[in-house]
Amino acid sequence: MLKRKKEGSEKKSQLLKTAAVNQNQNGKLAEIMDGYSKLLIDDPVRPFKEKNLDEIAENVDYGVLAALDGTWVSYNANYNPNIERKSIGSGIHTTIMPSPGTNSGTIPGKFSFDCEEYIEKLTFSLVPGGVRNRGGATELFCGAVKYEQSIQSVNKVEGQDSLKYTSIHEENGMYLWLSDVYNHAATKESIEKDRGIHAFSEEDFKLYGYKGEYRNEPLVQISPDENNKEYILLSQLKEGQEYFEIIPAQELKPGAGVDGSYFIPDYSISRSGVIPHGSTITLLGDIAPNGSNYLIDGSPKFPSGDAAWQTDHLAISQTMGGAGASPAHPINLDQPAPAWVHETLTDQNDPGSNKIYTQRILADNLYPYSVRPDLRLRDTLSGQNVANHVLVQMSSKKSTGAQGGILNVPFVNRFVPTVEVDMSIWIETVIEDGKEILQLQYEQIVFFEFDFGNDGGTTSWPHIQVNTLRKLEDIPEDQRRVIEEQFFDCKKPNGNDPASGCPHHKG
Repeated sequence: MLKRKKEGSEKKSQLLKTAAVNQNQNGKLAEIMDGYSKLLIDDPVRPFKEKNLDEIAENVDYGVLAALDGTWVSYNANYNPNIERKSIGSGIHTTIMPSPGTNSGTIPGKFSFDCEEYIEKLTFSLVPGGVRNRGGATELFCGAVKYEQSIQSVNKVEGQDSLKYTSIHEENGMYLWLSDVYNHAATKESIEKDRGIHAFSEEDFKLYGYKGEYRNEPLVQISPDENNKEYILLSQLKEGQEYFEIIPAQELKPGAGVDGSYFIPDYSISRSGVIPHGSTITLLGDIAPNGSNYLIDGSPKFPSGDAAWQTDHLAISQTMGGAGASPAHPINLDQPAPAWVHETLTDQNDPGSNKIYTQRILADNLYPYSVRPDLRLRDTLSGQNVANHVLVQMSSKKSTGAQGGILNVPFVNRFVPTVEVDMSIWIETVIEDGKEILQLQYEQIVFFEFDFGNDGGTTSWPHIQVNTLRKLEDIPEDQRRVIEEQFFDCKKPNGNDPASGCPHHKG
């Protein structure tokens, strides 16, 4: 978890609220990230006081999520001269599904493969006042950010110059920035307000001889004689005096809870999402630092050539046979696809069927993006001047520590169980014509499991989405026109319908 500087909290809060919408402010991303460091066990813990609740709510911290506030749309750039096919949509998705006619436990590993370009509208909105999570001695305040995502695939109409846009995905949910942890110790007022026991206990008097009210510390037995037990309060015990039995306290003392234990989560950001195919997800993650810096100078780094054959980012998982390749013997995705991709494969030239199994993925019209979609992100960045960026990495499944999770409806659980979601988000500062532009890129990999290999082993099927987005005013006019037509109903006469969502509506 990251913590912010305590100094200047009001100024910091105001910056967080306005930075994402102030498009002319220089160093916006740098200012948002200024002053953050890792929360450690020996860092000071702030006490929570009810009288400060309004002030805390007004100064909620949204962290780097503040930079997301607003509506983002697809930004399409063709910077890679080695790709002859010009992109028609900024996003790329690969989707692997069970082949028609298959069922769990029948012919193993038969799958259908789709790879399409897409456009997108992604809206984030800051939830005012933050979220207060009350845990007794610990209080956690979160900066909440709602999101709504709409995606349309883009395909050329066969035999025509026109494009076909098809709605393929809708999603909504919420991101949380774990902003502040407080210690909320018991007070005289909270004890009296929340007390749930009698002032005087006849049972305590009968069993232990305790005559006082509200026993707020343990009783200890000081007599070894089990037939003649004698009890005193723990505070009455003399140094070195032996005791034989402990009766726990039934009430709190003012200040109880101040001695911890203190909550330090191993993540700063969570994402909860509702996916209409029948899954709800919770991802946990953090900002990935470069050394001690959470704001990284320059552009995100993506591999090229042989180094790009990294199975964690491929539409071909290791359990799918790897197209006969491996990191030690890779396929260079910056070169044309190998000759065998377009050949008729047999038992002789493809023993073990590793190549024919994934041949269609490498033969796709969107190669090399059909094999490694995030190369589209790399190629978009290749023609840009990126001053700095922040990388957020999240997952539903981690090797250690706190875990997210996925819940699927029965149909999905039975036929295409979704078992893991991994996501990387890059928030970037791009300099164009002397102007600072925020840019958003992401890679999301969803792993399905269905059917099994010839040896009965489980097969993992990656479903990958990548895209580059900017604010509507920061994309070219021709792209803006398409976005408005597809996601904002600006085709109504004069765009006067308040319900149309047209960004030019002034009503």
